[in-house]
Amino acid sequence: MIDFEKDTSAGGYTIPQLDLSVMPAGADEKYRELYELVTVDDSLPYLGHPDSVLLKNGDILTVYPSAHGKGAIRSRISRDGGKTYMNADSRQPGSWKNSRETPTVYRLEFSDGTPDKLLLVSGNPRWGNEPTTGGFNFSLSDNEGKSWSEFELCFPYLNGEKLCCVVAMASLTRLKEDGKFIDKWMALFHTDPGFVNYKTVLSFENGRPVWSEPEPYFEKYRDIEFESGMCEVECIRSDGGQGDELCLISRSNRKKCNSLLSFSTDEGRTWSEPVFAPGALNGERHKAEYLCDGRLFITFRSIERDPAKVAKFSEREGRGWYSEGWIAWVGTYDDLKNGREGQYRIKIAHTYLPGQTSPGVCANSDVGYCGNVVIDGKTVVTSTYGAFGKLSADGSLKTYVASKRIDLNLTDELAGLL
Repeated sequence: MIDFEKDTSAGGYTIPQLDLSVMPAGADEKYRELYELVTVDDSLPYLGHPDSVLLKNGDILTVYPSAHGKGAIRSRISRDGGKTYMNADSRQPGSWKNSRETPTVYRLEFSDGTPDKLLLVSGNPRWGNEPTTGGFNFSLSDNEGKSWSEFELCFPYLNGEKLCCVVAMASLTRLKEDGKFIDKWMALFHTDPGFVNYKTVLSFENGRPVWSEPEPYFEKYRDIEFESGMCEVECIRSDGGQGDELCLISRSNRKKCNSLLSFSTDEGRTWSEPVFAPGALNGERHKAEYLCDGRLFITFRSIERDPAKVAKFSEREGRGWYSEGWIAWVGTYDDLKNGREGQYRIKIAHTYLPGQTSPGVCANSDVGYCGNVVIDGKTVVTSTYGAFGKLSADGSLKTYVASKRIDLNLTDELAGLL
């Protein structure tokens, strides 16, 4: 069992980290796209927290709130693999204007011949003293996002208490039964205060969506869950998304320990005793996608806790951590399973701190919550929000949604793997 008094795994990382913030002078032109940041939307002083889904026609749908977390949802479509984006707000139902949390979007594939659906979910957490309904809202699309159902509210109360859902759904995993995929999906979220992590299972009865009553899934390790501030959990299925084991990787919100890893071989009914993730993977709001070669591409908000680096780079004395910003990790499921660091990391673009005039090691930590899609097998289009250098009218840094195309064939070359 983890002893927070003795071990919080505050080490750094030793694998290479590519910095794609600025193209080096003299670099081969074939690498240029790796350094080019595409603006998705910079029309407000603050836009944040995107998620993305790949449509069947190859378009990319990206959704995000009009402020920090809460705020009317916005939609953008890319028809050219993330090189440009166009406004798609006209496709949205009116109820999306009342979203109270970062939206998440997923594809639902069925085994019974039912056409795919898209699912969008938005929680109802507490925002200070503002009123909240509790629970979570969801919408469905039967036509690849051309239109959506209005929000439906689920589970505003649980056991007589208001259920204030945060980052619903942090992950959505299609379940198996007797080794075969079934038309049920395990969705994970957490509540605030207290950092209790819940699961609910989505299924369909006579074509209608049914969500099971949310239940805590990490009660066996409640002390660890609470002490770490476990939340925003990503769930990764083994063997390229086809295997029989699940891996959780969590945000440790209190930043007193590294992210947690835990495994399940019974479709999320029980979980192994959690262990600390290597420093190379420590961070917040992990989002994972498999590449065609079976490797994982995982984005997250970097949280660096190596004492030597913290002493050198932290922008706030005594805080105990600093961020290197928007990071991607490249490795394998076996690396996760065996506690290895992986192959390499990528600093995708620099997020500026107030007063910074050029990229540095220390970056603004208000970044992450990525929308990732894989196109052409080894090209990832990843979108996030952050202060990428543009200024608002008052001279302050503007926080906006941006995107980048990353060809892993090229980053493998730069990392010395080819």
